[in-house]
Amino acid sequence: MINKIISIKEATDMVKDGMTVMVGGFLANGTPENIIDALVEKNVKNLTLICNDTGFPDKGVGKMVVNKQFKKMIVSHVGTNPETAAQMNSGETEVVLTPQGTLAEQVRCGGNGLGGFYTPTGVGTEAAEGKEHKVMDGREYILETALKADVALIRASVADKKGNLKFNKTMRNFNPIMATAAALVIVEADRIVEIGEIEPEHVMCSGIFVDYIVGGDK
Repeated sequence: MINKIISIKEATDMVKDGMTVMVGGFLANGTPENIIDALVEKNVKNLTLICNDTGFPDKGVGKMVVNKQFKKMIVSHVGTNPETAAQMNSGETEVVLTPQGTLAEQVRCGGNGLGGFYTPTGVGTEAAEGKEHKVMDGREYILETALKADVALIRASVADKKGNLKFNKTMRNFNPIMATAAALVIVEADRIVEIGEIEPEHVMCSGIFVDYIVGGDK
């Protein structure tokens, strides 16, 4: 069996300038904070972020926003991080505001080999500009394309050494679907256990999607 457990430094060395990065979490709950801190220290730049939100200035991916490490952010909510709004309004950073359900489905499509999906959400608004429109059963839809990433950085409550994951309560959020939609998946686990210690029915993300694991110190 391949050893999937690596150091934080080894993990962050895999994140290069210009990459597209998915980061799990919902208002920083379920975000791999130690990896984020290491990326702030590394100061990797010109990244494209795909995340539910931009956290807070001092928590979650918000710390990377404050450090101006993103050239583009595809997110559904920015209200808890004033720095995101400042960069968006100044034109310094491109921010693509996406309805939360649409964002989740775009990621799901990316992980399932689908090109995209038609949705009525956004029809008649600025969100529909430049997108393909289609009328089905008398209702208008717009095409939203799939989202994929070079790397997904996610967090789990428990990981076994094969990469099977368990999430505590709402920590689950975007983490499992992001694990399916990136070429490289790095998990920060609160706890790392032996294979078989997570009951099969409690596995919320299969180890087949996980390339590397860091953490385990909790």
